[in-house]
Amino acid sequence: MPGGAVALHATSDVNRIEAPVTLKAYLMCAFAAFGGIFFGFDSGYINGVTGSAVFIHSIEGDGVSALTSSHNSLIVSILSAGTFFGALIAGDLAEWYGRRPVIIAGCFIYMIGVILQAAHSSGLGLIVSGRLIAGFGVGFVSAIIILYMSEISPRKVRGALVSGYQFCITIGLLLASCVDYATENRNDTGSYRIPICIQFAWGIILATGLFLLPESPRYLVKKGNVDRARHVLSRLRGQPPSSEFIETELTEIIANHEFEKNLIPDSGYWGSWYQCFSGGLWTSNSNLRKTILGTSLQMMQQWTGVNFIFYFSTPFLKSTGAISNSFLTSIIFTIVNVVSTPISFWTMEHVGRRPVLIWGAAGMFFCQIIVGAIGDTIGFNKTHLDASGNTIANNIAAVNAQVAFIAIYIFFFASTWGPAAWVCIGEIFPIQIRARGVALSTASNWLWNTIIAVITPYMVDSDKGNLRSNVFWVWGGLCGCCWLYAYLLVPETMGLSLEQVDQMMAETTPRTSAKWRPTKTFASEMGMAGDHKLVHDDEHKELA
Repeated sequence: MPGGAVALHATSDVNRIEAPVTLKAYLMCAFAAFGGIFFGFDSGYINGVTGSAVFIHSIEGDGVSALTSSHNSLIVSILSAGTFFGALIAGDLAEWYGRRPVIIAGCFIYMIGVILQAAHSSGLGLIVSGRLIAGFGVGFVSAIIILYMSEISPRKVRGALVSGYQFCITIGLLLASCVDYATENRNDTGSYRIPICIQFAWGIILATGLFLLPESPRYLVKKGNVDRARHVLSRLRGQPPSSEFIETELTEIIANHEFEKNLIPDSGYWGSWYQCFSGGLWTSNSNLRKTILGTSLQMMQQWTGVNFIFYFSTPFLKSTGAISNSFLTSIIFTIVNVVSTPISFWTMEHVGRRPVLIWGAAGMFFCQIIVGAIGDTIGFNKTHLDASGNTIANNIAAVNAQVAFIAIYIFFFASTWGPAAWVCIGEIFPIQIRARGVALSTASNWLWNTIIAVITPYMVDSDKGNLRSNVFWVWGGLCGCCWLYAYLLVPETMGLSLEQVDQMMAETTPRTSAKWRPTKTFASEMGMAGDHKLVHDDEHKELA
């Protein structure tokens, strides 16, 4: 608004800084969660494709029954490598061009990658390059969709709405498993091209929907476009632009932005990246601590070992000789993943982020240890050769018990660490570094996703590490680390606005954070009581 001024109403009541949630507002925010379909389907379809005989022959040649460890590792992990770099780049682009355009651009990059994968007929070139390029698109979407959802969602349902992103990931995994199951017996290239080509639909749907949704109001405030931010908030909250609720929420966002600018002044491109790592390690509210918290939380989510199940369960279960239809078992795991995730819609807003992470890690730990213990004694690891020379488990009932505890482990992950890690990284960063902080955190997820995808075949393949059930001891030990991490380092952010989260982290510790309650608004702290004018012109920005 060059040369203009707009009257804003401020409040000192911490309970009146946001409009009541309407169905229209809820649905607008929830649609953005559809981006999780990208993540889930692209992560899940490769599990079945790498077990397809036609696909295996297109890579290895006729007469070969399985991909080599190096080829399997490369094909699975290259997507995550592209996504790592895509997420990092997206943080910059979201600061320069906005949240919504970056997500839409990610959709188109993703579709280019899908076209290249669908063109694969032999060798590694097209499938690897296609997954790499698609990875860049998924990186754009996965990093910025969390940022976008966190910035547009009402605080009272933000945890539930962002959990919807994880729910869409599980839907994507389920759809991928169903498509893989439907095409597994095809004897033509449709066995892998159909799963690949279906991905094109997700890009079209999300890009079209995002064209119709508004930009993040917090991004608009940061860029000085207060008038547009007011109208966007009006759409998102289902209130008229002159509503007191819209004015007080907008004033709070502006006041927090001014407060953060005083603490973190604009310092150019490299300076803004430096700000992500500024402050002391032992200072509870330092940007360094928040960046470490975000990146390590996503690392820990990958350490739970869940992607071992969704990337490699088909070939792994085949290798035990005890599962007659490993594809069907994988679909059962995915269904458990889907039906368990909606539990988090309630727990995020009534139990809290921190307890969910602590109890989820404990549940996963015990399940993984039980699977490893059964396998070492009477399960997966105890086998014999049948008359045809096939490897068969000695105790089928014990193997079934292991499968059951893997399913229970998936229940714990899907209802706790799956959604909660995404919710938390969208909440902990101040507005000045939020885009890059969320991008770094998402990149950490994909970095560790890549590392696990690369090393897992070498851990479990019979001609390499051949850990078999012992791999669950590894995941169980790491789940124990997740429990300790959540207990010591993760703060409670339930029910707070993004601006209040920053205030809470400055005034409390993770273990006492659940008791913290806001006592003042940023507007009152900045001296904005009653009606004020915000002046924005080409030379000057100030609170009047």
